[in-house]
Amino acid sequence: MTSQPQAQPQPHATPDPATGRAVKAADRAHVFHSWSAQELIDPLAVAGAEGSYFWDYDGKRYLDFTSGLVFTNIGYQHPKVVAAIQEQAARMTTFAPAFAIEARSEAARLIAERTPGELDKIFFTNAGADAVEHAIRMARLHTGRPKVLSAYRSYHGGTQQAINLTGDPRRWPSDSGTAGVVHFWAPFLYRSRFYAESEEQECARALEHLEATIEFEGPGTIAAVILETIPGTAGIMVPPPGYLAGVREICDRYGIVFVLDEVMSGFGRTGEWFAADLFDVVPDLMTFAKGVNSGYVPLGGVAISPEIADTFATRPYPGGLTYSGHPLACAAAVATINVMAEEGIVENAKRLGETVLRPALTALAERHPSVGEVRGTGMFWALDLIRDPETQEPLVPYNPSASSNAPMLAFTNTAKQHNLWPFVNMNRTHVVPPLNITEAELKEGLAALDAALTTADNFMVL
Repeated sequence: MTSQPQAQPQPHATPDPATGRAVKAADRAHVFHSWSAQELIDPLAVAGAEGSYFWDYDGKRYLDFTSGLVFTNIGYQHPKVVAAIQEQAARMTTFAPAFAIEARSEAARLIAERTPGELDKIFFTNAGADAVEHAIRMARLHTGRPKVLSAYRSYHGGTQQAINLTGDPRRWPSDSGTAGVVHFWAPFLYRSRFYAESEEQECARALEHLEATIEFEGPGTIAAVILETIPGTAGIMVPPPGYLAGVREICDRYGIVFVLDEVMSGFGRTGEWFAADLFDVVPDLMTFAKGVNSGYVPLGGVAISPEIADTFATRPYPGGLTYSGHPLACAAAVATINVMAEEGIVENAKRLGETVLRPALTALAERHPSVGEVRGTGMFWALDLIRDPETQEPLVPYNPSASSNAPMLAFTNTAKQHNLWPFVNMNRTHVVPPLNITEAELKEGLAALDAALTTADNFMVL
């Protein structure tokens, strides 16, 4: 058994339990938390954060292997971005979106420089969900068609259209059945729906399934196909070679808009500026958020192809947001993108992903029978945890109840006892730390992950 380390107060994490209790009491009295049964949660009161760490009011520090919700791509409190927000606040805190503002224009220029192909027009939103909402609206108006196809094992946001596009159980309570959404199976060889035995078979059969779905739904009724370039919360399933290019070809053949959702995978997360660069594919619309400014101020957007932008050249686009391109958010984006370029943060994600994470996670899988599969790239990895190596039965069921989730709860508690804050969803843990994490910090987290996986091993059927 791995010994449990004792939490030690850090120099910049002076214990202040009384304030912690007050923060917790106010939270419990007044804050309504997302995705939660309000009386069954116990949020940690966080006193501060810096770099790859955050700490509570008791002085216990955690290494954050979640990057918040996979958005602090440059870590917490990067001084150059904090300074840029302060400078912008002193100069111009806010301004309406109909005007040309320096921070907004510069953020759009820097983003357009990095998007694939000619996605050079940027429509700013407040987050990823409303970016998806507007991308779908643009596709429908551009084509004059009502339906949108999206994949099972996906997540596109919590607003009404975005949640209906989502392919995981969070959709079910809000699924209207009238949102014009049709779901299909995307490739995932480890849990194949196509009885495939190789990546090549999985790719070919997934493309055949998609085209058959389009044919039976009626190509003339379908405005768009939307995919996460690499699905995030649903499991970090890297698509097989040729799949996204195949989707691009199918969309072109039927006049369907191809939308890539890069809200989670964009801005260096995969070791490239955008995951689309890994597959040499250019969509018609691409959504982004999260890493665009490391979540320091809410910001999202849609990168738009010339053809779709031309649709609204003399025809007004019927959509907008009061805070579209908010100056503080855009200043944070400008600073973040410049910091990432100056400090080689995307390159760091790629290098450490290949030289540290891939071999280390593979070694953990060899040592722990509860790890069924390791998959990912850059700073974007998932460990698929199982109960039975013969059947690949997940460690907990799909959409587990509180009682059936005990193995993953035990895994999570062990990680936290070892000062690691893990990302957990259903039967998986994701390794998604800040992109500028150091090799030493990664190895610290991997040692804690090793201990947590020992706990997961105890729930296996052997």
